[in-house]
Amino acid sequence: MEMKQLTFSLQSSLLLISLIFVTTSVSLKIPRLSPTGGQFIHGNYWTQSRPSEASSPAFDPKDFQTFYYNQTLDHFNFRYDSFNTFQQRYLINSKHWGGSNISAPILAYLGAEESIDVDIPIIGFLPENAIHFQALQIYIEHRYYGESIPFGSKEVAFKNASTLGYFNSAQAIADYAEILIHVKKQLHAEHSPVIVIGGSYGGMLASWFRLKYPHVALGALASSAPILYFDDIVPPETGYYSIVTKDFREASETCYRIIKKSWSEIDNIASKREGLSSLSKKFLTCRPLTKSSELKDYLESMYARAAQYDRPPNYPVTVVCSGIDGASSTDDILTKIFAGVVAYNGNRSCYVNQPKNLTETDVGWGWQTCSDMVIPISVNNDTMFPPYKFDLDEYINNCKATYGVPPRPNWVTTYFGGHDIKLSLSRFASNIIFSNGLRDPYSIGGVLEDISDSVVAVHAKNGSHCLDILTSNQITDPDWLVNQRKSEVRIIKGWIAKYYADLQALQ
Repeated sequence: MEMKQLTFSLQSSLLLISLIFVTTSVSLKIPRLSPTGGQFIHGNYWTQSRPSEASSPAFDPKDFQTFYYNQTLDHFNFRYDSFNTFQQRYLINSKHWGGSNISAPILAYLGAEESIDVDIPIIGFLPENAIHFQALQIYIEHRYYGESIPFGSKEVAFKNASTLGYFNSAQAIADYAEILIHVKKQLHAEHSPVIVIGGSYGGMLASWFRLKYPHVALGALASSAPILYFDDIVPPETGYYSIVTKDFREASETCYRIIKKSWSEIDNIASKREGLSSLSKKFLTCRPLTKSSELKDYLESMYARAAQYDRPPNYPVTVVCSGIDGASSTDDILTKIFAGVVAYNGNRSCYVNQPKNLTETDVGWGWQTCSDMVIPISVNNDTMFPPYKFDLDEYINNCKATYGVPPRPNWVTTYFGGHDIKLSLSRFASNIIFSNGLRDPYSIGGVLEDISDSVVAVHAKNGSHCLDILTSNQITDPDWLVNQRKSEVRIIKGWIAKYYADLQALQ
């Protein structure tokens, strides 16, 4: 399965281009949420192609049936146009299902900010555990991604705020509720317990789904879900980039120091006559640099991505630092930095300012971060990065300039909660696993302590973003990762066993 590229009308293209250029100063410091982030293959480069070796051995396309549900456009209003519908895609794998006659469970993967085609081959938790649970697997695509596009086409759906206004997290989890209720009814499986599973943004949706729809889902596995990264619950200046810095410093003190010194060196060279041309040659840019920030943004993104997805067996942070530390001691700072770029990406004809086709995620996540997914991230003076302060007023103004409407930075904590989370959730919530890898920079916004006996935090000191729900590898997975996954399965089995006991008592 391949990720589909958006083909936009001129109007939609101009909207996205406006977003990219108008909000550059405030959005580049907010790395994308994604379970996968591309796969680090053969130790030397990242690819978005999701090659076969990244797929779960338990994945077989022939096991899946594709369905389309006639989904409600607007779940929360009774306006005439609220009752419009669109076709929402979901896929079912019933290979290991025990059937409705024994109320066998359902494992439901909640899609996030990309086509569901991208996640299915590499999210290993469902197919690898379905046989043990005798579970039905269902994968639901998020509205406005893949084939689940309202208004008949992407051109119309992404036209302006009038059509994009139905594109938010609350509508998305209401979609999932409708589809799960529909599927259970169609299969006569009303008593089959549902466990919802998601990673990153999808992990947030999974936890929120359990809180909002406990009558639909028995429990949730929320992997790398930074639900506390809103409304300054996590101080913006002590978050994401502090963890990236820690990861690099633990890998190599020398590497950390060289990166920290490199920013002023870039600015120094760029300020000189022909300086940008010199930097363009040194870093083999695909197009000549027009400002030093193009190079710095590229490097910041590379370091952040290496840390967020610092997975076995290759560990990208170590790869970058091996390149930097492995350069000749007589090389200048930026030559060493470029050696890290090559180590991470492999040998290419060019690196920075590469031509890029806009994906549906570029477009969709741009809107989502300008509506309800406002994640305030700053960079303080103690990191290896240039300092940066998140300016909410500037952020709001840029979003308004792009879409004509402002974001709602407090909506997530108003609708789903977040402040004083232990105090509030310990009184009514149950059956949620918040799993995190502590090397993941987004873990700083995750739930890292148990809230109650059944709302629990499972984390691994050396884990990275969403690693626990990705395809397992019996050869390279370290013991701590194997044990983390076993712990999650054991907790879910406990939920299901208690549910069956309660069901039997009621019958």
